[in-house]
Amino acid sequence: MTYAVTKHAAVALAEWIAITHGRDGIKVSVLCPQAVRTAMTAGGPGVAGVDGMIEPEQAVDAVMEALRNETFLVLPHPEVAEYIKRKTSDYDRWLHGMRRLQETYLGSPGDQ
Repeated sequence: MTYAVTKHAAVALAEWIAITHGRDGIKVSVLCPQAVRTAMTAGGPGVAGVDGMIEPEQAVDAVMEALRNETFLVLPHPEVAEYIKRKTSDYDRWLHGMRRLQETYLGSPGDQ
């Protein structure tokens, strides 16, 4: 839970900086990968690995391209862009689907 909450907060802070200081020439990019093969995912990628795990070099390539293009969201897993669209088009449906995904990989809350 701590990871998810801090990641969400980091994205929100980056949005605020981009909105508030974009006219000052400050550019912001936010890296939002799913599973990247690192020490953090050595025990298995968990739910984040649904779309596969990428190598760190792939994440670096995505970051470098985003910086060149001044892209806000850096999405090394292209599926994430579609997930964002689904989330914003029907939030309740997205919440239901995320609960179902979590139960598939982690069991129901009573099992944890």
